[in-house]
Amino acid sequence: MAIAGSEHTKISQLRMAEQVAAALRNRILAGGIVDGTSLPKQDELVAEFGVSYPSVREALRILETEGFITVRRGNRGGAVVHAPDIGTAGYALGLTLQAMQVKATDLGDALAVLEPLCASRLAQRADRHRFVVPRLRELLDASERCIDDGAVFTTASREFHDALVGFETNATLRVVVKSLTSLWSVQEEAWAEAQASRGAYPSHSDCAAAHRAHARLVQAIEDGDADEAARIAQEHLSATQHWVGRSLKGGVIDAASERSRKRFRRG
Repeated sequence: MAIAGSEHTKISQLRMAEQVAAALRNRILAGGIVDGTSLPKQDELVAEFGVSYPSVREALRILETEGFITVRRGNRGGAVVHAPDIGTAGYALGLTLQAMQVKATDLGDALAVLEPLCASRLAQRADRHRFVVPRLRELLDASERCIDDGAVFTTASREFHDALVGFETNATLRVVVKSLTSLWSVQEEAWAEAQASRGAYPSHSDCAAAHRAHARLVQAIEDGDADEAARIAQEHLSATQHWVGRSLKGGVIDAASERSRKRFRRG
């Protein structure tokens, strides 16, 4: 059965659009089009690929749906590039886990396995004294200054954890664990604000204990004691998750909230 002319034209345009989208997507992924810059104008894309304007517009729609670009309308409009990063990966992973109705405690269990591994590996880095320890000590000082500020202390503490796993040298492990750590930060910061609003936030002594655990962890990393770093990280995570888990009570991971989107946009 023959395909009607208009229908055949639509199919051809879609195929061309997919090819143009694929070419532009590959350039973005290869770094040929830098994050934050604009794609060439539609006139230029039509000339370069030898396709119609409808095909180019459909290609841009495909890339926008995938999150690779944001199309701004108007005389000063254009397509701004968003290269995928850890924030992109974390947000997508979080949405997947939420759609699967994965519990926040399940996320915590995963981190209890993976974050101590990262801490152990940091203690084995030959350059830890130059790059890792100074930054972690900066964050320790920052969190100590707000130890009596309730939820602010939680945010500062989560920055410490995010930075710790961000020093992981294996790119695959870093993307996965930092995504999970950032996702847990969303859960813990929401918990902290809720507890503070009810006057039920942990006491000064509890916060001081968490801060001391961070300090011991940094010291173990500085000393190059991989086993001790892993042990302290595991012990500290278990204690923190006990506090948070009592309030979450089997709640599903929150990845779709505005809080989550803002965190993952920071990358």
